Parts: sequence; C-alpha cells; structure tokens
Amino acid sequence: MFHPRRTLRALLLPLTAGLALTALPAQTAQAAATLTNAGFEADGAGAAVPAGWSEYGDTGASFTESGGHGGGHRLSHWSSAAYKVETYQYLSGLTDGAYRLTAWVRSGGGQKSAYLALRNCGGAEQRTDLPVSASGWIRIVVPVRVTGNRCTVSVNSDANAGNWINVDDLTFTSGTGGLAIKGADISSLAKSEAKGGVYRTASGTAADPVAVLKNAGMNYARLKVWVNPADGYNDKARVLATAKRVKAAGQKLLVDFHYSDIWADPGAQTKPTAWAGHAYSRLRTDVYQHTYDVLDALKAQGTTADMVQVGNEINGGMLWSEGSTDNWGQLAGLLNSGYAAVKAVDPSTPVALHLAKGGDLAGTRWWFDSAVANGVRFDAIGLSYYGYWHGTLTDFQTTLDDAASRYGKPVFVAETAYPFRLDSDDAHENIIDLPGELVSGYPATAAGQLAWMNSVANIVEAVPNGRGLGVFYWEATWTAVDGNGWDPADAASGNGWENQALFGYDDRALSSTAWFGHR
Repeated sequence: MFHPRRTLRALLLPLTAGLALTALPAQTAQAAATLTNAGFEADGAGAAVPAGWSEYGDTGASFTESGGHGGGHRLSHWSSAAYKVETYQYLSGLTDGAYRLTAWVRSGGGQKSAYLALRNCGGAEQRTDLPVSASGWIRIVVPVRVTGNRCTVSVNSDANAGNWINVDDLTFTSGTGGLAIKGADISSLAKSEAKGGVYRTASGTAADPVAVLKNAGMNYARLKVWVNPADGYNDKARVLATAKRVKAAGQKLLVDFHYSDIWADPGAQTKPTAWAGHAYSRLRTDVYQHTYDVLDALKAQGTTADMVQVGNEINGGMLWSEGSTDNWGQLAGLLNSGYAAVKAVDPSTPVALHLAKGGDLAGTRWWFDSAVANGVRFDAIGLSYYGYWHGTLTDFQTTLDDAASRYGKPVFVAETAYPFRLDSDDAHENIIDLPGELVSGYPATAAGQLAWMNSVANIVEAVPNGRGLGVFYWEATWTAVDGNGWDPADAASGNGWENQALFGYDDRALSSTAWFGHR
C-alpha cells in the first residue's frame, strides 16, 4: 500500500430539507408483524407523523418529503435549531429468531449521533450508525435476535442545527449480521519493537500491542511477506516469529505475499532481485516454491495461515513485466501457481486476490472478468478502500456488492485507514496531512477515525447474502520510531503513516480501537 498523494473532492449536493413542521401528538404505537409504510409513501410529502410510525422528542424535526430512494418520498430529520428526535414503529406477533433490518440512508453529518436501532426485542439494543453520505444513498443493516415476539424499529437523531438525515425503503426480515473479520495489518510491529517502539493501553500502561488490539476485539492479523528485503524484516523468518505471537493471542492469520523485496502496489510490482533474470516459466516455479516454502514453514510450527493473498494490490498484475495485465495469460499462470502452492500446503486455506480499486466498479469488473476469462482460481476478493483516494462510500458499496454477486465470492476490505491528526510525529511528511485531503464529514480526530471505520464496517456487513467477510485496518502499529521508516534500504527514512496508526503520539491505544468491537 503506497500511493501518490491525491485529494478527494467532496461531493456535496444541495439538500432541500423543507421546513420544520409543527409537531403533532405522537400516534399510538402500531402493533404489527411487518413494517407499515416502510417506504414512507402513504402520506406523500409533508406528513409530520408518517402513517404507521410514532415520534418522540423534538417531533417537528421528523417528517416526510419528496425525494425517495425507491419511491417518491422519504423520511427526513432536520431542523433549523438543535434537535433530538426518534421516529419508531413497534412490531409484535413476531416469531422469535434472528432478524435483519435493512434501510437506505443518507446523512449530511455533524450530528452527535444518527443511527438506526432495534430495541426492546428481548436482548441488548442493536445500533448501526448512518455513514456520512450527502449525495448517494447507502444501504445499512441492523441484525437482532428477537425473543418475546416483539421488537421496536427506531430512527434516531441527536443533532445540531441544520444537520439532516434521510431514511427510506426499510425491510425487517429473517436474517443475521456481523463480521467474521475484524482485523489489522501489523507487519511493521516486529521492526518497531526492535527499534525501541513502545505501546501502551489507553490508560498509559506499557503492554503488548497484540494483546491491546485483541482486547479491543481484533480477531485477525495480516502480515506481508517480502522475499529478501534489505532490512531483513517481513521476510520468511520474521513472519514466522510474528505468526507465533498472533496465534498465541488466539488470532487468525492472513498472509499477504508481495512477490517482491519491497512494496508491491498499483505503481510498482518489482521482481525480487533473486528472480530478476528469470524467464516466465521460471517465475511460475519461483512463485510456487516461495509460496509453498513460507506456508509450509508456518504450518510446521503450528501457525497455519487462515487465508492467503496471492499478490498485493495487483491492479496492473505482478512480477512486472512478465506478469503484467498487458499479458493476462502469463499473469493467470503466475496467480494459479500461487493458488496451487497454497492448496498443496492446506487445501482448506482460502486464496484471496487483492486490488486497490475499492470504489472503481468498472475497473474491478474489468480485472476480475479478465481473471475469470483466463481461468484464474481464487476463493475470495480483497479490495483496498481508502476514502481519500478510492471514491465515495456509495462508490465503495456499489463496487463491493457487485464483486460479491458477479463472481459469487466473499469479499473483504484488505486495507483501509484514516488519520486521527494531520501533523507529523517525525521529520517525514505524512501521506495525508492536509484538511482538503480528508473525507467530508470525517474529521482528523480519534472520533473521526472511529466513525470512518464504523462506516466501512457497516457497509461490508450489509453486503447481500452474507458475503461481506470483514475489514483489515492497515498498519495499526506503525508509529513513528527511528529506524522504522518506509524504505527498508534506508534506516534514516521516516514514516508517513503514524497519524493513521491506532496508537497515538503518546503511544497509547486510541479510542478508535473500539471499531474492533463491531458485532
């Protein structure tokens, strides 16, 4: 993961929120086994209390208006003054079991909170925050287990003056939710600690960062593999050592093969020096042997990989130029060599292919259509999605959903991150360090970082048919430590990422680590 600096222009469409209407008395909660007026079409525009729904709080801030997701109208929360309002519907006569609320939402952001909730369903209340998306609609879900045959569907805003949300096309049906993967790439950790890096709990106690992240809810670690890196880190031996820590902490392990001695990403897929003069046929053998060697050694020490990436951000292929997308036949051969090696070590290990095209629907389709046409074998699709580079959250959801359905494979975010501040903790300029580079609605604070991660996780959770596996935070432990810079060949190189780690400049775990607690 390394990309040229780019600024993302905020896509904000003007919102006609209408006027705050005079509050009417809340209707008696309606008891029904299915949602009534779930698309907010029953009343047309201007209904202060939508048919079938009830309101609580500053009820004048909740109303229907034109401009729906599916039909012609939507529910909106808005007021010219600060407000706190709930729009809710009580369901009874339900068969106990697992349910899933789905809704299409938009939000201008800025609220103290804006979320959908399922409450009074017999267990703990379940919430899903609304992502900030001023232009495109985003589908989110809230899963719950109903006991006692009843549940209340709730739309909530605790907002400042002028803040707004839109909600439309709700469904409440049988189904489940949650993420199997709540992970982080910690490839930089071993070198950081060797160079004096220290990690602390939120209260300031020195601690093992793997344990700190696990206690926050992390369940999966991602480790990159280089062939012969200049500094000796992220090679086979170092990965084996870190894998022991990962597994000892009860974490699963994703092994990310770069097939290079240094960063492999959309802008560089440089062959390892040891393979530099090899022809294509030899490169296929190199890929197989290297992949097998690392994975077999992991298995032999009792730390078998739980998932493997054959290649890293291989938008343009890998092992250039022989494995470029300019020659799909050869790229397919290299990828299938890696796949075969993974399965030779353990047939049950899923193989993922990873692109940095999180919001690029056309590009993702072109790549995977080409892969399928050339007989490339794979079990899962990983996408990098950085909101300051890869399009809007709506673009991301569209691309992720399409990949899952078009190829019939589970999908996950192999990399994402967000800054908690913009200034640098070392002399090296941060990759994201300007206010104009941020995603609109997500400030460079720990709270903004947490909101970003929750938004990404909520979109992955909403992938249809349970195909959204989860999310990996990229380089959670890469704090600014002398000697642990971006260039393995230059000990004086700095770190451009410490403002996107999950540990602060005081080495303490940030409040944003709470995202690992996603259901």
